[in-house]
Amino acid sequence: MDDLDQERERRKRELAAAFRIFARFGYEEGLAGHITARDPERLDHFWVNPLARHFDTIRVSDLHLVNHAGDVVEGDDFVNVAAFTIHSQIHAARPEVVAAAHSHSVHGKAWSSLARPLDPITQDACSFFEDHAVFDDYTGVVLELDEAKRIAHALGGAKACILRNHGLLMVGRSVGEAAWWFIAMDRSCHAQLLAEAAGTPQLIDPDMARLTAGQVGTPSMGELNFRSLYNWIVKEEPDLLE
Repeated sequence: MDDLDQERERRKRELAAAFRIFARFGYEEGLAGHITARDPERLDHFWVNPLARHFDTIRVSDLHLVNHAGDVVEGDDFVNVAAFTIHSQIHAARPEVVAAAHSHSVHGKAWSSLARPLDPITQDACSFFEDHAVFDDYTGVVLELDEAKRIAHALGGAKACILRNHGLLMVGRSVGEAAWWFIAMDRSCHAQLLAEAAGTPQLIDPDMARLTAGQVGTPSMGELNFRSLYNWIVKEEPDLLE
């Protein structure tokens, strides 16, 4: 197995693991939700989950490869049209991005209805300080490339985008990083919703939030945080590697 094959297998294993983890955390919601991983050789192709397959059943062998035109190159099932539409434009706009994650998590979509960025009210929320955007529009299910291009433009060079009335979108230089940022942002949305329901949260000073972001919000920290979850889910559900 050459280096490209090894890297492809690593990305696919992390991708299957990320779906299992998302299922455990309650991020699966019917047809909604998708995580993609760019192929290391065919850079305009990406691996994605098949349509209508519950996250907690996905294995490496179930993943589908889609090309830049939305054609399924490997796999014998359909893929979510919105998954191709959104992710194709993210991958096209951000060559350094290996993976993107989007789902309709409860706290993420609740926070998205406020059309506001997260505030630096906790150490964990500082991971996203000055590194996330808000797509302040909603025009239904994203099925048109022009709409997906607008989302990619709103994301810019950030790691995360809050899609108003929709949910959260994360990117990373690895599958693990993108998956971890999704988990961390959903939890930060939950924390801020709780804090604001109880009173007026005290914000961390911008300079300190910026310093903390450099400590906890780097790509390597995202990957490291995911690593323990990966080891846990593979031990619990080794069939995902099949």
